[in-house]
Amino acid sequence: MSDLPYRLVAGVDEAGRGPIAGPVMTAAVMLTPPQVKTLRGEGLNDSKKLTSANREKLFARMKELGVVWTAQGASHKRIDATNILSATLWAMRKAVLALPETPGVAVVDGLIPIPGLPCAQMTLARADSRVPAVMAASVVAKVLRDRIMRDFHRLYPEYEFDKHKGYPTARHRAILAMNGPSPIHRMSFGGRPKTPEAGG
Repeated sequence: MSDLPYRLVAGVDEAGRGPIAGPVMTAAVMLTPPQVKTLRGEGLNDSKKLTSANREKLFARMKELGVVWTAQGASHKRIDATNILSATLWAMRKAVLALPETPGVAVVDGLIPIPGLPCAQMTLARADSRVPAVMAASVVAKVLRDRIMRDFHRLYPEYEFDKHKGYPTARHRAILAMNGPSPIHRMSFGGRPKTPEAGG
């Protein structure tokens, strides 16, 4: 994407499609060439390849550099009412539309285009490892979602959302089996604990 003027490109990504609790968070980011150089020099990459501490540092650095970004979440209720894909695409569209200027092209991580965008878009597998603006969007979405899940931990400490962030880890499944679902579990994702009759 380096041959395109930066203001034509918005990177779009999400965090939280896989968890069984909490929202999915999306972000849209536009980077200038100097911002790309600085952030890549400081370790910008796909958020999944970074530690939590490094993601927070990069997010703070983006603020210092004046990076243009927007974010939009879709709640567990929206996910249950529609489905995770529809909720994610809805939130991605909202994030792009909230940018201060319409991009010439939105580069979307994945293979499914966002419906109803007022600009061209490019879907790209593993864009969060290949396009700096999408890398940045992945960091923004992940940092914001993790913060939301830490806030939910303060409301529902017995579920330990600060540790697993809603992902279906063995510990999370065990807590579900003991306590049943919290108010933020995605019931359409199997948020109800499995009974022994259903296979444990």
